[in-house]
Amino acid sequence: MTELIRDCIECGGTVAPDGHCWECGAAQPAFRAHEESATDDGAAAISDRGKRRGINADAMALATAGRWTIGIVCDGVSMSPRSDRAAQIAAEVGMATLAARLSAGAVPESALEEAAVRAGRAVAALAASVDAAPACTYVAGIAGPEGIWSASIGDSRAYWLPDEGPGMALTEDDSGALEALTAWLGADADQPAPHIRSYRPPVPGRLLLCTDGLWRYLPDAEELRAVLTRRQAAPTHPRNAPRGHGSQLEDVRKLVGYALDAGGHDNITALLIPIIPTGSA
Repeated sequence: MTELIRDCIECGGTVAPDGHCWECGAAQPAFRAHEESATDDGAAAISDRGKRRGINADAMALATAGRWTIGIVCDGVSMSPRSDRAAQIAAEVGMATLAARLSAGAVPESALEEAAVRAGRAVAALAASVDAAPACTYVAGIAGPEGIWSASIGDSRAYWLPDEGPGMALTEDDSGALEALTAWLGADADQPAPHIRSYRPPVPGRLLLCTDGLWRYLPDAEELRAVLTRRQAAPTHPRNAPRGHGSQLEDVRKLVGYALDAGGHDNITALLIPIIPTGSA
């Protein structure tokens, strides 16, 4: 759920749908401070502003399209203007493209590549100039009867977290010296090719998509799974919505709660899709 913003905190003016004031342009700290989403097939996602950021520049999208479950997570690049808008646009355009292409019968690899390209073009169109270009990272995941697929640009990540056996990262960060980004979506970057990977899980588990607000506290698959398998309930935080139904949503709350308890220095977004391989009980 999203908190309702009525008046600008700076000038008292009207707040636009993107969380900025129509009159003075100020970003509203409470806009999208905490959002939760879930699908009928058990997937769930949460995006939280964290404890140190003025706005939530992360964005997420979660949906089903026929036999496919689709998730997208984006992280606005903090040094770029309107990075929160870049992340929202990338998630929305990427999801619309993936849902349409998969419903039309496209193979996941082709759908993922086209979605990343379209999301990149949409973010680039937000720029007033190359020197004032909104930017964001991007990771998308698809789960279906034949397996799981991921596509990434930047340093938002996808992980395979099996119920049994070793987990692993499915993505590679686009980063160089001092962890500086080397690829992102935006007008000030060449259209990067997404890193696409497929995997056929042999056992049940979960596909996790997340931003660095989570993985910097839990960088390894085994650390992430350890948090998910803890029996105690996740702590309740001030902006958390009332607890809903479904174990995946409870588990996403555990992950986000861990990051908040560890300091919440950045925006935090996590998305879980349950995976049951064909033939598994």
